[in-house]
Amino acid sequence: MDPLNGLLAFVRTAELGSFVAAGRALQRTPSAIGKAVARLEQDVGVRLIQRSTRRMQLTAEGKLFHERCRRALDELADARALLVQAQAQPRGLLRVSAPVVGHHFLLPLLPDFLVRYPDVEVDLHFTDRPVDLIDDGVDIAIRSGDLADSGLISRPLQAFRLGLWASPDYLRRRGAPQRLVQLGQHDAVKFRHPHTNKLLDWPLPDDAEPAAAAIRTVLACNHIEAVLTAALKGIGIVCLPDFLVREMVADGRLRAVLPDAVASTGRFKALWQGQRHLSPKVRAFVDHLTVHLTVHLPGSTG
Repeated sequence: MDPLNGLLAFVRTAELGSFVAAGRALQRTPSAIGKAVARLEQDVGVRLIQRSTRRMQLTAEGKLFHERCRRALDELADARALLVQAQAQPRGLLRVSAPVVGHHFLLPLLPDFLVRYPDVEVDLHFTDRPVDLIDDGVDIAIRSGDLADSGLISRPLQAFRLGLWASPDYLRRRGAPQRLVQLGQHDAVKFRHPHTNKLLDWPLPDDAEPAAAAIRTVLACNHIEAVLTAALKGIGIVCLPDFLVREMVADGRLRAVLPDAVASTGRFKALWQGQRHLSPKVRAFVDHLTVHLTVHLPGSTG
């Protein structure tokens, strides 16, 4: 006897309460279902279902066996669905939410993705506010920091460093600080979180609190690109992720400030709903991000 045949007959009978109903669900005769269950009982050497003219009832052993069998059949169904989906062509609208700075590393990856998957249309929404994937209709969110919603699945993406930066013009005028305590003599341009309205804390060591308190914030912006522009204009020292300033550091428009004393690491993650079956378009995009966004810390920006 095919073991799977007997298991299916038993599980459907246990769930539906009769050989007739199980046969209807499995498109087989009640007699075939009854024989399959009887052969299964003979195989395992235990009575699984008590039968009478009026009703059927699982034995104690039958209840335990049914729960294990049901889980096993669910796993088999999942495995089959994954194989089917793996062969399906990704298609349809893919909604992606990312932080405002995300366009720096996301947009360069899209041409290859769209060429490879021409039936996918990507809708990118850049925002620094928290999003609810269900309420906001988002397929994938890219965020950094701790994962608050335990119902989401995450995959690590690009790592980055937060550091302090300033323009050569500013450092010529004000002098480049050589020690943390000297930060108190400088001006700062700080990022204000649009959602919380709080200024971004600079990643200073615990013993640098006096220096941090003495820094004069001459400008605060709720848009990180504006903070970058202010740094390029020589308004003050800024705290930004390294991937955002890499080109400016390479061509000399920005310089690192106290690079050995001030640095904090972070990592972006791709987040999606923890559903049992991942749609082909979501799986394809997550795999594409994983391949092209390195999971190790990038090299020093200088």
